[in-house]
Amino acid sequence: MPPSAASAPRPGDPAASAPHPGDREIETLAEFDEVVAGRGSLAGHRVQAVDLTDRTDALLTVDTTDAVFLGCPMRQDAAARVRASGALVFPPVPGLPFDPYRARLYAPGDLYAGLSDGGYEATPDARAYAWFQRTKADGDVFASMLRAVHDDSVSDALDELLHGERVVGVMGGHRMARGTEAYAGAARLGRSLARAGLTVATGGGPGAMEAANLGAYTAPYDDAALDEALELLAKAPSFTPSVTEWARAAFAVRERWPAGGASVGIPTWFYGHEPPNAFASHLAKYFANATREDGLLARSNAGVIFLPGAAGTVQEIFDNATPNYYASRGEPTPMVLVDREHWTTRLPAWPLLQSLAKDRPMARRVTLVDTVAEAAGALAALSD
Repeated sequence: MPPSAASAPRPGDPAASAPHPGDREIETLAEFDEVVAGRGSLAGHRVQAVDLTDRTDALLTVDTTDAVFLGCPMRQDAAARVRASGALVFPPVPGLPFDPYRARLYAPGDLYAGLSDGGYEATPDARAYAWFQRTKADGDVFASMLRAVHDDSVSDALDELLHGERVVGVMGGHRMARGTEAYAGAARLGRSLARAGLTVATGGGPGAMEAANLGAYTAPYDDAALDEALELLAKAPSFTPSVTEWARAAFAVRERWPAGGASVGIPTWFYGHEPPNAFASHLAKYFANATREDGLLARSNAGVIFLPGAAGTVQEIFDNATPNYYASRGEPTPMVLVDREHWTTRLPAWPLLQSLAKDRPMARRVTLVDTVAEAAGALAALSD
C-alpha cells in the first residue's frame, strides 16, 4: 500500500505502540462497522477500497487522525471532514478499467466479466491490457504511478492470502496445448501437490500454468473428474485463435464442478497475448513483469518445479537459483527440473545449474527427473 510519511509513527508517539499495520487495515464494510462500533475511532487505520457513501454519519463523528483512505468513495462533506481531522484521502480514479487500490486478489470472474455476452475483448482483463498499452506508449507519469499503486496493492493482498501457507511454484511454457499428454501430466502434478497439502502457484497463464491450476482445482473431486475435464477442454486446445472460446471452455468446466480447490495464479499484462487461466481461484495480476516474476518465486517457499518451457522458464530457473546460490532468502528451497532431454540437450540449463550448485548448500536441493510423474516425489525428497 502507498506509504505515508504523515502516518508513520515517531519515537515516543502513541502510534509507535499501535498494532501492526496489518491489524489496522480495513478492507470490507463489515470490518469498518466493526471497528467503529468496537473502538469508536479510525485513528491510524488504513481503509482500502471500501464504499463509504452510506457511512457519512460515522465519518463526520469518529476520530480519523492519521488514518488513510485508499480509493474509498465517500460524500464530499465526509471527505472534507476527515481531511481536516488529519487523515489522508486518496480518492477513486474515474475512467479506469481496474481499481488501483483493490484490497483483494482477482477471481477469474472478475477478470472475465462480460465474457459470455461480449467476448474476451469486452472483459476487464482485455480492457486493462488495452489501457496499459496506450498509457505505456504515452509515458504518462500519472499512469505509471497508478500501475505501481495497483501492483503494490496486489502484493499486499497476495501476502495476506499466503501467510502461513506452504507454496510450491509450478513453472512451464504457455504453448502446452490442451488435449496433449504433457498437459494432462501437468494437471495430474497440480492435483498431487494440492492433495499433499501444498498451495500450488503458477504464472497464471495458459499451457502448463493452466494445467497445474486445473489439477489443483479438481483435487477435491475423484480422479474421474480431471479426466472428464481434460476431454472437455481439449475441444478448445489453445487460446489462439480465440481467447473467447478457450476461456468459455474453462468456465464450462468450472460450472460443471463448481466447488474446486484453491490455488494461485500470478499473471501479467506485460504479456498481453497470454490471457489468465480460469482455474486459479486467486489471480494476482500485475502490470510490472519483473515484480510479478520475483514475487512468484520468492513466495514459493516449498520449492519450484520447472516443466519444459522456453525463454521465460529458463529465466525463472536462474531467477530462482540466484537467491538459492547466495542464500539471500535463507535456507535454499527445492528446485526440480522435469524432462532430462529438454533441460540437458534442447535448452541445457541443467548442466549450468549443477555447476552453480557444486560445493554449495543448494546442491542438495536441486534435481532433474525424466517425467512429470516423478516430480512430486522428487520435491518431497528434497524437502526432507
